Amino acid sequence: MLGVLVFGLVGPVVVVAIYRFVPPPMTWLMVERMFQGHGFDRRWVPLSRISPELVRSVIGAEDARFCIHHGFDWNAMQKAMDANEAGKKLRGGSTISQQTAKNVFLWPHRDYVRKGLEAWFTVLIETIWGKSRIMEVYLNSIEWGPGVYGAEAAAQADFHVSAARLNPAQAARLAAIIPKPLSWKAARPGPYIQRRGGHIAAAAGTIRRDGLAGCVRR
Repeated sequence: MLGVLVFGLVGPVVVVAIYRFVPPPMTWLMVERMFQGHGFDRRWVPLSRISPELVRSVIGAEDARFCIHHGFDWNAMQKAMDANEAGKKLRGGSTISQQTAKNVFLWPHRDYVRKGLEAWFTVLIETIWGKSRIMEVYLNSIEWGPGVYGAEAAAQADFHVSAARLNPAQAARLAAIIPKPLSWKAARPGPYIQRRGGHIAAAAGTIRRDGLAGCVRR
């Protein structure tokens, strides 16, 4: 019983504390994709070398209340539940913090055990890391194409520029493909991604004007 307590409670605290300063290694998803033959391209860069346009775009696209909530957006979760119960298109209510906890520490396939652990890791990273580190890890870890992980690799692969030099349109297109990075293309967007990118660019403008990315210090 003591061993289970240490493994389940203390172990995650230690790992999260280490990753507050050390870049997390390969994730479960990265390993799985390699076995699927997708390759591996990830180039870790500090948040100071990632365009603030991308920060604002992903907040506008994925989690507009990122700087307001403490890991969980209960309003978004309730809206997602209501939409699903009404038989509408499946919606997610995960925050950037929850996505980061899942991507870095857990396996990609959804089940109740993973959701419980995701909540625990979300609390830990919000407490130990803070918003800037969460955003830094998120932007360096998420999948942006077959074998492409993180903002620097994505910027180089899609636009042949560094992550620091992404312009608003490029940042919005990268944010637009986050839900389906193996199907949607930022460099060669179809009509849907073009429209979605336009909406995200407008949202990013609102994020900037209203100071809704102020918690992310570069």
